[in-house]
Amino acid sequence: MQLLINNSPFSQEQTDLLNRVLPTLTEEQKIWLSGYLAANQTAAAPAAQNAAALQEAPQVLSQGAVQSVSKEITILYGSQTGNGQSIAEDASQKLKEQGFDVTLSSMDSFKPKTLKKIENLLVIVSTHGEGDPPDNALSFYEFLHGRRAPKLEELRYSVLALGDTSYEFFCQTGKDFDKRLEELGGERLHERVDCDVDFEESAEEWLDGVLGSLQEATKANAPANAPAPLQEEAVTAGAPSPYSRKNPFRAELLDNINLNGRGSNKETRHLELSLEGSGLEYEPGDSLGIYPENDPELVDKLLDEMSWDPDELITINKKGEQRSLREALISIYEITVLTKPLLEKAAPLSDNSSLQELVEKGNEDSLREYITGRDLLDLGRDFAPWNVPASEFVKILRKIPPRLYSIASSPTANPDEVHLTIGTVRYETHGRARTGVCSGQCAERTEPGDLLPVYIQKNPNFKLPEDTDTPIIMIGPGTGAAPFRAFLEEREETEAEGKTWMFFGDQHFRSDFIYQVEWQRWLKEGVLTKMDVAFSRDTAEKVYVQHRMLEKSEEFYNWLMEGAVVYVCGDEQYMASDVHEAIRTILQQEGGMSEQDADAYIEDMQQQKRYQRDVY
Repeated sequence: MQLLINNSPFSQEQTDLLNRVLPTLTEEQKIWLSGYLAANQTAAAPAAQNAAALQEAPQVLSQGAVQSVSKEITILYGSQTGNGQSIAEDASQKLKEQGFDVTLSSMDSFKPKTLKKIENLLVIVSTHGEGDPPDNALSFYEFLHGRRAPKLEELRYSVLALGDTSYEFFCQTGKDFDKRLEELGGERLHERVDCDVDFEESAEEWLDGVLGSLQEATKANAPANAPAPLQEEAVTAGAPSPYSRKNPFRAELLDNINLNGRGSNKETRHLELSLEGSGLEYEPGDSLGIYPENDPELVDKLLDEMSWDPDELITINKKGEQRSLREALISIYEITVLTKPLLEKAAPLSDNSSLQELVEKGNEDSLREYITGRDLLDLGRDFAPWNVPASEFVKILRKIPPRLYSIASSPTANPDEVHLTIGTVRYETHGRARTGVCSGQCAERTEPGDLLPVYIQKNPNFKLPEDTDTPIIMIGPGTGAAPFRAFLEEREETEAEGKTWMFFGDQHFRSDFIYQVEWQRWLKEGVLTKMDVAFSRDTAEKVYVQHRMLEKSEEFYNWLMEGAVVYVCGDEQYMASDVHEAIRTILQQEGGMSEQDADAYIEDMQQQKRYQRDVY
């Protein structure tokens, strides 16, 4: 291309210079120059000319062009069961496909002091227990809410909060992060999204919103040299297994055994499932998700109470798929748990003013008391009449969430199989006998040969140490022993040399010592170095695992000083908190530490992955 002086605004000298330079430029350099000139022109022009110049500026800029916002994105996740990490990994992949430079990190691996250098931050975090951060988010949460947190005026951020509306403090940790980042000066890229247990659709919408904001801010809409977005088939084609949470594998039940002896107050089922042909892989410490079904007897009672036609066709998703109402209530919708959002949505559908009064502001205590231990059948009976068709009512129901169970087997010892240890939930309240959705199905309505929809839930926060010589301490009463059966199977197969110490507890030695023969065999063969048990109902004074720990405090402390990794699995509200206090006491008593030093030591153990918990 040659410039002619008679049709350009340049002098002869300028024209000669341009004619010498232009032929030497690459296409990328020409694009950059075009963007550079447009940017300089808009900076100097009046506001009206700015708008026109921006419209006329090239729509595609190379990586070297001036951009208003960095394309570097940091994704931090805090996850107890692995859902948050899975979403974060998916978000990272999608952002990379759109040309963004992504740094992905768990919160406990992130250096908080680098936070002030970040321009774009995505936070994906679950809420654990009664509004608490998950274990791997705790240190970052405390830093951000402490006095050392930096001002973040240059930060753009968005939060995806994971939670469960059946808990009072729904998504509280995500809400706390969102509020605190704003207080520190951050600007939202996209509004926070709070996800219930059926989080997939909400998470996708959040990521789409974040991506749209980022693309608009960076003017990165379809860059010329960016790879085209991968279609879903292309992403999944190279994966080791086509089965996932979205597409569960129907696993055949091979065995279903009651582990408790005669006279026990409990029923603990040992399930063995076939994974043959699934391509699913897992490691000790991972969990298995099961999509359960509601009890057909409960569904029939609900249909009768609400005077609904069981054969009425119901649209179950945005694709327009339909099921009979009875089938949908059995396999699609949650009917055994009441939540505050559900009652707020149900109130306008009832002609009973009592329900509308219950959900009014100021009646939180009464509402909380009502929903505890009740289900949809109770709601239907207590607040009749309901002058609304079933097709409208089911729209307020959420999907049945999958149940996660710690895997009780090693894939090395049991190829193509996965074993579970499930405690059957049975209780009576509000005049009716109740049964856990999944545990009841497994105990009462599932036999060898039946199929269960399952998927693997990775748990990177609960893993055996890479160095097999590292000593490990396992604390798991009741069904909390499940992952430690997997650990010992794995260590037996790999001939690991490190010492192992197991703390197990339950109600009665004779009827509740689950997997007793296996523990004793491993003790005899040296796979299990040491075992302490606590059977709370066999003595006048109840004794639990934390009491056994304190009885062996000196030896426990010595193992810690040798670098032992401590694992805790089971009930969070009581057992896990009591065990945590016992560890603090041991550090103070045997190590001469102050309370503050003991807490710092435990925090350091968590940072080093020497204190891992799988609690619920």
